Amino acid sequence: MENTDMKATLLLEDGTVMHGKGFGAQGVACGELVFNTSMTGYQEMLTDPSYCGQVLTLTYPMIGSYGTNNQDWESKNIWASALVVGSYVNYPSHYANEASLADYLKENNVVGVEGLDTRYITLKIREKGAMKCVVACGEHDIADLKAKLGDIPDMQGTALVGEVSCKQPYTWNPDSQSQDCIVVIDCGVKHNILRKLAALGFKVQVVPYNTSFEQIATYNPKGILVSNGPGDPDAVQGLPEVLQQCFGQFPLLGICLGHQILALALGAKTYKLDFGHHGGNHPVHNAIKNKIEITSQNHGFAVDAQSLKKEGEKKYKDLRLTHIHLSDNTVEGFDIESIALQSIQYHPEASPGPNDAEYIFEDFKRCIKKFWDK
Repeated sequence: MENTDMKATLLLEDGTVMHGKGFGAQGVACGELVFNTSMTGYQEMLTDPSYCGQVLTLTYPMIGSYGTNNQDWESKNIWASALVVGSYVNYPSHYANEASLADYLKENNVVGVEGLDTRYITLKIREKGAMKCVVACGEHDIADLKAKLGDIPDMQGTALVGEVSCKQPYTWNPDSQSQDCIVVIDCGVKHNILRKLAALGFKVQVVPYNTSFEQIATYNPKGILVSNGPGDPDAVQGLPEVLQQCFGQFPLLGICLGHQILALALGAKTYKLDFGHHGGNHPVHNAIKNKIEITSQNHGFAVDAQSLKKEGEKKYKDLRLTHIHLSDNTVEGFDIESIALQSIQYHPEASPGPNDAEYIFEDFKRCIKKFWDK
């Protein structure tokens, strides 16, 4: 069993100070405090690049019971700045367990805090919005921690994609014999997106977010996927202009941040949500099929619906809103059939979360076939 007697402190920008116990690494971490409502999947969440710059609070009260393993990560790094939980279970029991969550955090030099009232934290975020915070494990002076709050950048206006995107192109499944290539523009892609594309029979070529249209075209892609990622979409320079060149040339699918950047490429606007959508239980209305989907989501920004309709329809009369969030009526999807463009705000690959939206990848494959069969 790990020793969880290390003192830990959570300091919020509204002045709230909470004390708990540390598990994982010692040290200080800063970021935007957000909460996730999923009951399982903490390893997938920690390694989701979309959490770069954020302190992750889990609403499920007991975390760590099944440990960690070498299969369930969504990238090669932990991107969350720190982890806050109600109760850490330091005796994992699962057939796939290879290391405890505490050891996993220590190995990756990530701070973890338990023993805090995560319901109180969640209610505070819902009422006041996501806020900056400092998490400290070990002996630290409160005055020093307060001084660090001023150094935390606002999420709005912050470009984080460059931190998480790959630096060089790579092929996800180099042994694939397929001649049908999908280029994935990596804004912070999750591995399960790549797995889903490979399972559909595509060769998957991943490129950095700042790759030029000319470089993308050299791969002769059958389609292009713009991935999820962290930060403010409006701060991602250059990519909207590249995507404008792709319109009508290649089928396109945007996921999460990729969805927002596709909207920007159409001339729409985005805005920051008060506390974002983070969890595996978000209800979305599929307007095309007239059905409700329960979805996995992880984003702090949204597409402005009015600007999308106004600006998008100037260029493409067949633009339509396909998915709407039932809790706040935010845009969860749109498409433009004439240029084979599909865009989804939620995560169809789940990890963690339900599989209601897995059909998105099959739809993309059908869209690609129809486009090239013309």
